[in-house]
Amino acid sequence: MSRYDFNAQRLFVEEELSPAARITPDRDRAHYLLNVLRLREGASILLFNGRDGEWRAEIAEAGRKNLALEVIENVRAQTTAPDILYAFAPLKHARLDYMIQKAVEMGAARLAPVVTQHTQAQRVNLERMRANAIEAAEQCGVLHVPVIDPETKLTRFLESLDEDRLLVFCDEDADVNDPVAALRAISPAPDRLAVLIGPEGGFSEDERALILHRKNIARLSLGPRILRADTAAVAALTAAQIALGDWRSG
Repeated sequence: MSRYDFNAQRLFVEEELSPAARITPDRDRAHYLLNVLRLREGASILLFNGRDGEWRAEIAEAGRKNLALEVIENVRAQTTAPDILYAFAPLKHARLDYMIQKAVEMGAARLAPVVTQHTQAQRVNLERMRANAIEAAEQCGVLHVPVIDPETKLTRFLESLDEDRLLVFCDEDADVNDPVAALRAISPAPDRLAVLIGPEGGFSEDERALILHRKNIARLSLGPRILRADTAAVAALTAAQIALGDWRSG
C-alpha cells in the first residue's frame, strides 16, 4: 500500500501553519477550491508552505465572497530538499513549463535560468515559472517549492557560484560513459550541487571554455543520444539524485 494518499487535495500557502491557524485564500485560490474542486464546508484539504510541513485543514467557511480554512493537525514533518541548483538555458513556453515541472518533481531546491549565446528565449516570465513550480509541488506531494532566480547571463552565473558547490556540466562532448558512476567516484561527496544544462544549440566553444575553466566541476555526458533540453533536465537530475542526492542508498 502506498504511504501517500495521492487522492488528497493539496494547496500551497504563504501563511504560517500551526494548530487552529485560520487561512484566507486569495480570490484565485478560493475559485479553485470552490468551483474547480467543488469543496464545501467541512471538506478536508492538505496545506503546505515549504517551511512548516504538511497540515490537514478544513473549510470552516465557504460563501460567495468569503472562504476560510482552519488548520487542524500536522500530518507530515518538513523535509529538507538536497541542495541542488538546477541551471538551464530558457526554452519557449510549453517546453519551459514542462522542464520546470520535472525539475520540481526531481527535487531541485533552486532554479536558475541562464542566458547563453544560443538560448531560444531571451526573456523569462518568472511569475509563470513560479506558478508552474507551485502546481507541480501540489500535484507530486513534495513539501518545498524551489527558489527561482531571475535570469542572468552565463558569465555572471558562473561568477556567482560558491567555490565549494560542485558544478555538474552536462556536455555532449564529454568522454564519460556512466554519469552516475562518475559522480559517485567524487570524494568526498559534495553536499552542494549545481547542474547546468545548455540550450538546444549547445554551448559555444567560448562558453564551453569558460565553464571548463572552473576548478570544482564534473563534466558528464548523458548517454549516446542527443537529448532535447527538457529531456536532459530529467536525465541529469536523475543521475545527480542517484549518485549524490536523496536517492542514495545507505
